[in-house]
Amino acid sequence: MSSTTRADLLKLISSNPSGHTDPSVRSEFGKLLNEYRLENPSSTVDNDVMLAIGESVYNAPSPSPLSGATNETKGGEKDSLPIVSFEYMKEFMKDVFLSYDVPPERAETCSEVLIESDKRGIDSHGLGRLKPIYCDRIDQGILWPSRPIDILKETDTTAMVDGNLGLGLYVGPYCMDMAIRKAKQHGVGFVVAKNSTHYGIAGYYATMATDKGCVGLTGTNARPSIAPTFGVEPMLGTNPLTFGIPTDDGYPFVIDCATSVNQRGKIEKYARDGTPTPKGAVIDLQGVERTDTEGILRDMVLGKCALTPLGGAGEDMGGYKGYGWATVVELLSTAFQSGPFGEDVCGIDRKTGAKKPMPLGHFFLAIDIEAICDLSTFKANTSKLLTALRESKKAPNGPGRIWVAGEKEADARVERINQGGMKVNKPLQENMKVLRDQRPGLKEKYVKLPFED
Repeated sequence: MSSTTRADLLKLISSNPSGHTDPSVRSEFGKLLNEYRLENPSSTVDNDVMLAIGESVYNAPSPSPLSGATNETKGGEKDSLPIVSFEYMKEFMKDVFLSYDVPPERAETCSEVLIESDKRGIDSHGLGRLKPIYCDRIDQGILWPSRPIDILKETDTTAMVDGNLGLGLYVGPYCMDMAIRKAKQHGVGFVVAKNSTHYGIAGYYATMATDKGCVGLTGTNARPSIAPTFGVEPMLGTNPLTFGIPTDDGYPFVIDCATSVNQRGKIEKYARDGTPTPKGAVIDLQGVERTDTEGILRDMVLGKCALTPLGGAGEDMGGYKGYGWATVVELLSTAFQSGPFGEDVCGIDRKTGAKKPMPLGHFFLAIDIEAICDLSTFKANTSKLLTALRESKKAPNGPGRIWVAGEKEADARVERINQGGMKVNKPLQENMKVLRDQRPGLKEKYVKLPFED
């Protein structure tokens, strides 16, 4: 274990904020990083944040992994995966929801939220979540396929609704639509939800607002996953704080990310891909930074390890900032609603192992731009700034391009539409087969799935 060398690297970074521009600091960093590589022969920029910092900030390219594995084989496997059209996949997911007696309009909405994630290249929150997050929880009796949405309190600009533990995939769109309608009438709309469940990608709701000429903001709490700075117990959800801002670029500026280094869905994706979790993203009760993906997923359920906040464990890389933002989201998702948090939304009885409901809170804010300034002027101004960022000086050893939030998702949409849909890996193929074979009416309609011989 290279804890001493790692600590020396962190100390060098924190004591020299502009060290990447100082040749002597870069030289010292390079020496320490070489020692770190020797102590961690299987680490790469893909699974170790320290090597990633070395390459992206200090221009210290990592050599090929010392183990026998190469990305070439994985890439070849990925290239051979079947491509399924978005239309087919959305219809399949909608039919799955219908098989659980979700009303047709709500089933359409739920499948739209999920397929939008896959269109944007956010594979952790689309088809990958259909069975384990929604179907399995309905089967376990801790989530209900269709419950009424009750408006508990409402004013011209605000509202609180109760989702009654129904699918967050239709509670979320209902709430943001309400916030947008209030904003269009009164300039601002703010809606909070209680007793909801997992609502998919937060960016979906931000872009609901941008599509209507509004600035959108949303957030949600989740089962406890993040440890506080200097703590090791999972206390806060991965809690995204998500903004959407209209532009003239053909797609909005959308920052949609967890307030942890990695969210649970990304670790689930690492498990499906058979890859280790990057070092620095997870800490266990002994303070050890874990990379064993399968073990991490097991121990997260048992409360034996936790995600680190943005910035990582401790304060050296600014972990207290991610911790602070995660707490903001938790507060806005529970304080208005008198909602539960921590162990009360963990989804499992730690003593018996029995599953239990996870009543989550969300918040949705829409600001009508036309109530403040001309929409075209606003969009021109946002694009002017974003263009300046893209055209700013680029790192000599970088990819030769600077992106802004939402741009990679827009690129993924174009790429996937051009390729005819999304690639479906083996674990997701198996999930689809199980759902097809077990849910009433699906086997008759989907006799042969696109990837079946």
